[in-house]
Amino acid sequence: MRKYLVYVALLVLSVISGSLSQSITSIVQLCYHKHKLEKSLFQRSENAVKKYDSVRRRSLFKPLKLSTNTYNDDILVVENENENVPDRENATLLMLVRNFELPGALKSMRSLEDRFNKDYHYDWVFLNDVPFSMEFIEATTAMASGKTYYSLIPSKDWDRPDWIDEKKFEDRLQLLHDKGVLYGSSKSYRNMCRFNSGFFYKQKILESYDYYFRVEPDVEYFCDFPYDPFKVMKKNNKKYGFVISLHEYEDTITSLWDAVDEYIEENSRDIDMERNSYDFITNSDIIGKFSPIVDSNSDYNLCHFWSNFEIGDLNFFRSERYNRYFDFLDSKGGFYYERWGDAPVHSIGVSLLLNRDEIIHFDELGYYHAPFGTCPGAYYLRLQQRCQCDAHAQSNIDISPNSCLMRWWKYGDGKRFVKYEQ
Repeated sequence: MRKYLVYVALLVLSVISGSLSQSITSIVQLCYHKHKLEKSLFQRSENAVKKYDSVRRRSLFKPLKLSTNTYNDDILVVENENENVPDRENATLLMLVRNFELPGALKSMRSLEDRFNKDYHYDWVFLNDVPFSMEFIEATTAMASGKTYYSLIPSKDWDRPDWIDEKKFEDRLQLLHDKGVLYGSSKSYRNMCRFNSGFFYKQKILESYDYYFRVEPDVEYFCDFPYDPFKVMKKNNKKYGFVISLHEYEDTITSLWDAVDEYIEENSRDIDMERNSYDFITNSDIIGKFSPIVDSNSDYNLCHFWSNFEIGDLNFFRSERYNRYFDFLDSKGGFYYERWGDAPVHSIGVSLLLNRDEIIHFDELGYYHAPFGTCPGAYYLRLQQRCQCDAHAQSNIDISPNSCLMRWWKYGDGKRFVKYEQ
């Protein structure tokens, strides 16, 4: 009986062992096939990635590969960006912008690309006081026809300097806030104005360029450009270009001209009164049918070039004379104790330090930055350049009493009725 039970037990154990062995074999085979399938899929994925390495953002020297819902590989082929591109100057399109301003940045880029840069593919340089997000980088790279570069502004070039009296600063902020001055209580706006006045051209990312075209978010270019403004600048020896000139809010610069007077007295060697545009920023006579709409409390008539559109020679701003001018003004603390803007600082600087004929008014270029715009006055030009603007609109500041353009025609470099040749 005991021997029989042993045989039964051995038989049962044999059956169980066989089943277990078969199960283990099945599991091993299943794992092997699964691993083989995964390896195949990973390999296919890796091959797909490598296939488009030349057009992916991961390559710093190639444009972004756009996503698509099509399986047609030909749609992802990137055309040679150097085909049929005119000769370019050593210049860049420059935007100081924050991540949350991406929609406005793309709007401005689309407008300028369509009206000008699609034919030239100039580089875009983006500056920010915080790191750019990947979303911002991808979207702006896709919008640009040229190469894009991104740079973080060093704290020493952006933040309020240590020598500013904090109590005085806070008191002045409150004072301008109580007076209802635009951006009167904004600390970051003051950093921006000071940076644009004396530090943007010192950024390492701009060292290789000779010219810049300042672009701001949420602006629009109304007309096709009839020329490359960088070529016009270089061929005609222009150092600074503008499209709009108007009066500044005096409450933001109450002591600016006092500082400029001191600067002029101490740095007369830098200033050629016979050839510069001093009269443009000091004369307050009636021009045409308009008297100045503002009464200035200083010799400065408050006229300035609206710097949200400006095309400039970086080598002028890098010059010792401009930096002597900026450093002198900066030492007065007016960027923080008041709210000195980069527009009057630039305008006074170029009016004093450049010859009249080194400043150019681009009157063929239609442009809008809320709440003002400019539109070519000639009907033929508006047709030829496919302008989408009304030269008689209220927003067109050229025909407004707040404009300083006629004063520039009289005391600056005059008015030209023919287009510049490239």
